[in-house]
Amino acid sequence: MSRRRAPRNRGDNGSASIELIGFLPVLLLVGLAALQLGLAAYAAQQAGTAARAAARTATQDDPRTSPAAAGRAALSTWLSTEGEPDAPRCAGAGQTTASVTVRIPTVLPFLGDRSVTRRATMRCPTDLLPPVRSVP
Repeated sequence: MSRRRAPRNRGDNGSASIELIGFLPVLLLVGLAALQLGLAAYAAQQAGTAARAAARTATQDDPRTSPAAAGRAALSTWLSTEGEPDAPRCAGAGQTTASVTVRIPTVLPFLGDRSVTRRATMRCPTDLLPPVRSVP
């Protein structure tokens, strides 16, 4: 006895592959957009870290390290800055502010060049101590 097979519908062969090929560019674009968002967040975090390091170094009395060198050391080596991460040293001022601008690496070329700027302000050490009173 021979078994008869039911006839197969050959009209649907390969439709899943065609659907995947049509959906693949959208899926890649969403993945690259998520990667771009992560790079932007990382660049913003690194800019804040560099600004805090530069401002903290500017408030110290130790001249061995410049605020610009401390800011550069706090940044990842593959990120580029626009200008030096620098802060003026405390010289009679009540506080010092460091500003760092970091270029965001681009994965999606149609976004263009973007950058993020972060500032950090720290009080100078003389402001932290109470005034000295003379004893009679």
